[in-house]
Order: sequence, then structure tokens, then C-alpha cells
Amino acid sequence: MTANIALITEDELDRLEEFLFSPAVSDEALDLIGAHGFLCALNISPEATPEAEWMEQLFDGEPQWSSDSEKQEIQELLRKLYRTIGNDLYNDQEILLPCDLTLEPEDDEEVTELTTWAQAFMEGVFQHEEKWFGDDEETVAGLLLPVMVASDLFEDEDVEEISRDRALREEMAAQIPEVLIDLYLLFHAPSK
Repeated sequence: MTANIALITEDELDRLEEFLFSPAVSDEALDLIGAHGFLCALNISPEATPEAEWMEQLFDGEPQWSSDSEKQEIQELLRKLYRTIGNDLYNDQEILLPCDLTLEPEDDEEVTELTTWAQAFMEGVFQHEEKWFGDDEETVAGLLLPVMVASDLFEDEDVEEISRDRALREEMAAQIPEVLIDLYLLFHAPSK
């Protein structure tokens, strides 16, 4: 990655979030937190996903663009978010998640924001599951465990046991940013 990469700004994130919540986008599309999780996984993945493919998945189809300029603006913001995450991983910087690192729901929450993030991350993993787990399933599964617990998608006995232990669950949630770097290094800086 180059040092002069244009990183996404807070204002741009707000604009992206606003669009992802708008009626122009499918109800099944990812929100900003989900988009972040999904793009994290795609950046870490040992196998690249073509941009057109991940954009379509993120939006769950094609949004109802109000104009070509809106389409260009929003797609460029998503590319910028993707590059910003990639830049942080490449430079060994802890990823700042767009949500609190807790699995304790707020009063009005059915699902925590971290669970939303983790589910979208796992969606990114499932894109190339065989590549993720192919060479060293045990190591990858061990590193992914905090995300798997947070995602609440797995009925595995070990995952469910951790999920029942509130303190352990919270401890694992706090490890997620660190785990992302470890996974990235595993796939992109092999020690061989």
C-alpha cells in the first residue's frame, strides 16, 4: 500500500451510513457496521473477491440510484472504506470497529452492533471458506473464535459454551481488533 492513500473521513462515513439506511437500498443490504465487517473479511481473505461481486452482495442487488453521480459517489466511498481498512491491516494498525466491543445488548437492542459486524464479517469469510480454512484449519478456527462467538451464527458446542459465560464472551469481544491483524498476517505475511 502506498503512503498517500486517501483514507475515508468521518463525514464520508456519515454520508455512506445515510445512504445505506435510505429507501434506495434493499432491506437486506448491509448497514455501515455490516459493511465494515464484510469489507474487513474481504481485505483479510486469502482469495480476492471482484469488486462488482462484493458491491452487489453488500447492497443485496442494485440500489435505486437517484443519478449517475450518486452511484459514483457512493461506490467511491465504499472503495475508500475498503482501502482504509486494507491500509490499516497492511500497516499493522489496530482496526477501529464502528461499534462498541461488547456483546451486552442495550435496552432497545435485539442484536448488538458487534454481532451485526461479526455476522457480516463471517459472510465475507463464507465467500471463500475453503481458502480460509484450507491450509491450517485449526489455527484459522482458533483465531476466528472471537468473531464466531460474537456472530451468534454457530451451534458448535465450544462456541455455545463460551457464549453462556458472560465474562469470557466479553473478553473475546475485546480481542477482535487484535485477531484481525493476526489473521491478516497469517494470510498475507506467511513465515515460510
